[in-house]
Amino acid sequence: MFNFELPEKLIAKYPSKQRDEARLMVVHRDTGKIEHKIFKDVLEYFDDGDVMIMNDTRVFPARLYGKKEKTEANIEVFLLRELNNESRLWDVLVDPARKIRVGNKLYFSDKEGNDILIAEVVDNTTSRGRTIRFFHEGTEEEFRNILEQLGNTPLPKYIEREVEALDKERYQTVYAKNTGAVAAPTAGLHFSKELLKRLEIKGINFANITLHIGLGTFRSIDVEDLSKHKMDAEYFKIDDQGAAVVNAGIKARKRVCAIGTTSMRSIESAVSAESLLKRAEGWTNKFIFPQYDFSIANSMITNFHLPKSSLMIMVSAFGGMELIMSAYEEAVKEKYKFFSYGDAMMIL
Repeated sequence: MFNFELPEKLIAKYPSKQRDEARLMVVHRDTGKIEHKIFKDVLEYFDDGDVMIMNDTRVFPARLYGKKEKTEANIEVFLLRELNNESRLWDVLVDPARKIRVGNKLYFSDKEGNDILIAEVVDNTTSRGRTIRFFHEGTEEEFRNILEQLGNTPLPKYIEREVEALDKERYQTVYAKNTGAVAAPTAGLHFSKELLKRLEIKGINFANITLHIGLGTFRSIDVEDLSKHKMDAEYFKIDDQGAAVVNAGIKARKRVCAIGTTSMRSIESAVSAESLLKRAEGWTNKFIFPQYDFSIANSMITNFHLPKSSLMIMVSAFGGMELIMSAYEEAVKEKYKFFSYGDAMMIL
């Protein structure tokens, strides 16, 4: 269930040359019809007063490379989330983990080899997980600037190549604003500034929400009973303005489109008793699977996801399992590109 054979050559290692010229599969739930388009053709499907809900999270360069004290061993430190910004405590993943114990100090250097940041391991959390404390006396802004300087774009491991200069721009939406994600909201990567302007001219309204994506988004589902699966909690925020834009679209019976599974998770975590969107801020571990009853969006744009992932399962809940499995089969046959830098699917 939720599994399919994916030829390795269909995993996109690079984005399309132009953001809005990736391929777009359009799936119609009412008829089962599947169309093959280019992403900028989304213009044809939206009219004045329709709403697009965008996740404006910004990916930060979460992958650092340092050295363990008294050795020259290279250590990869992947920043997961900040626990306390005053004491600079972070949950991280380390690799190789067997070499890193509580009390070890880690040194991070600039390109000239000068140590500009030091951290101490203060706790073991999982086999690869650690809690570390960075030593830095400056302001939060100065500390963040150092992380930006030292860090690398956190491309998913399945892309299987080194980070390149283009990734800094392309593994980020053009409307990214609020820093905090370690993975990109990939459906949004297809929007160019020009396409957003053309949509705006056509009368489409945009509602910005924020959900900071963690690494749990890539985990496969290991349980037979989906109700037993536990999602990693992720921070999200929906303000009054975003909720008002969405609710105006719902009340006017317009097309309300969630751009990406992260937008969908956010809005479904903030549904009012009247089945409208409400202001909300906090942590969500909501897991959406068939036969979920969606309340807010009546359409969505998403990428092609990992087999048996929570993302694919959510898309199956929204589009109908049989139709989505058929669409994925078609995508493989038509050689669509998959995963973060891959092509897009729009479900109407």
